[in-house]
Amino acid sequence: MKANKLYQAAEKAIFQSIKLRVGESFLLVTDRQKLEIAEALAFYAKKAGAETTTYLMTETLRPITGPTKLFKLLTEKTQAIAYLLESRIEEKPFRSFMVSQGSKYSRICMMPGITRDMMERLVNIDFGKMNEFTNKVIRAMKDAERVIVENEAGTHISFSVKGRKWENDNGDISKKGKHGNLPAGEAYTCPVEETFSGKLVISLIDDRVGQGEMEFKEGKLIRYKGKGIEAIVKNIGSDRTGLMIGEFGIGTNPGARICPNMLEAEKAFGTAHFAIGDSYGIGKNKSQHHYDALIDKATIIAKGKYIAKNGKYLI
Repeated sequence: MKANKLYQAAEKAIFQSIKLRVGESFLLVTDRQKLEIAEALAFYAKKAGAETTTYLMTETLRPITGPTKLFKLLTEKTQAIAYLLESRIEEKPFRSFMVSQGSKYSRICMMPGITRDMMERLVNIDFGKMNEFTNKVIRAMKDAERVIVENEAGTHISFSVKGRKWENDNGDISKKGKHGNLPAGEAYTCPVEETFSGKLVISLIDDRVGQGEMEFKEGKLIRYKGKGIEAIVKNIGSDRTGLMIGEFGIGTNPGARICPNMLEAEKAFGTAHFAIGDSYGIGKNKSQHHYDALIDKATIIAKGKYIAKNGKYLI
């Protein structure tokens, strides 16, 4: 048995999160940058009795925006998938394909941009304790007719989540049709689109560092500035579905830090994030795009009560 922290985290990912079972087929999609993580996951997938196939994406094929016929067939014939590719905005359509296929045919663990350090700090954790706190956040927010999110940088946005389903990203990716992240740790939903108006002042968007501003009216992005946002809007092009609000999330992983990696930053305590693009079936918007934008040191008010103030939870 491997003793290092990476392998301890991989053991938790396989047995406590994806929960591979004897005889299941498991597809690992990796690149060379993430190969040591893939090897650790494969080690415990074998221990679980699963049949593992590893797909190595070469740099000469990137950016990858769509599947080959053979790869599409692989995603339709497996029971569980782990996606580990380095995060690149040009590959968002391919990531959307993976989520769609994984949710339709199997279950999928999305880990774009995962690092060894993140595995060791944020996957090797007490999933039960994090699950309890995330449920507490959901209870405080559910069906709020008016949510306000602010921060000292200038964010002020208000919206309703009444009637919208909430998801607990607690790391449990054990059932068919499920998709989630590792590291886990967020409560998320989609705002009621026509109620979503105001300004976001962000510190990070989809792994592109730098402050920016996004202004919304009735769910639509109408003005923006900042190099990261400009690059993403350019990547969206004429596809207007990529400019609609698709998600509101609240970070609940106590070990996560605000950093240039959105996969970790959006899980940090005291942060909120909003995504433009696909709403993962919770809201109205369907899109091949999905880009998260981070609000740090967030103040969150729901049902007239403070859920968080200046990045500190009050529940």
